[in-house]
Amino acid sequence: MINLFVSITKRTSVKMKGLILCIILLAVVVGFAAGRYFKTPHTQKGDDWESRKFGDTYIVSVKNHKELVSALTDFVKNERITAGTISGIGAVNRAVLRFFDPATKQYVDKTFEGQMEITNLTGNISTMDGKEYLHLHITLGNGAYQGIAGHLLSADISGAGEFSVQSFPFARLERTFSPEVGLNFYDFDK
Repeated sequence: MINLFVSITKRTSVKMKGLILCIILLAVVVGFAAGRYFKTPHTQKGDDWESRKFGDTYIVSVKNHKELVSALTDFVKNERITAGTISGIGAVNRAVLRFFDPATKQYVDKTFEGQMEITNLTGNISTMDGKEYLHLHITLGNGAYQGIAGHLLSADISGAGEFSVQSFPFARLERTFSPEVGLNFYDFDK
């Protein structure tokens, strides 16, 4: 290829050489972009999940009968994601939700049993004391078409668990406990 370029440039004007060089550079840039963004996605597998990456977004499937929060935490740890967001849908047959009582600065936990649809799971990914920290909220619907919502402590997948994880490459969000409020907040000074 280099010999062809040298041969062509010996017989052409300066303007033509510039045009040829621009075309070659454009081809290299387009080829790089195509390789980065349009290559066949790679599938990753953990014990409780499978994922496929598209750019900075992962599509994650949590396996049936697996505990949701531990599976997502394992995925985040495996992919070394220290900042990002999570959303998803699916179904569970048991969930432990938390409600924060600001008066006591304590969480009140409640377990729900029975088949329920995850109508929405929303959360964020950060770190606290150097470990992965997932802050997840969930809305569930039961067979009586009633909604249940709260901070997600744990849940067992019963059917499908389909999630989208958006990572923020090269970013790290750290949390620190606030004794005044009783919650873990982002600490942008760390």
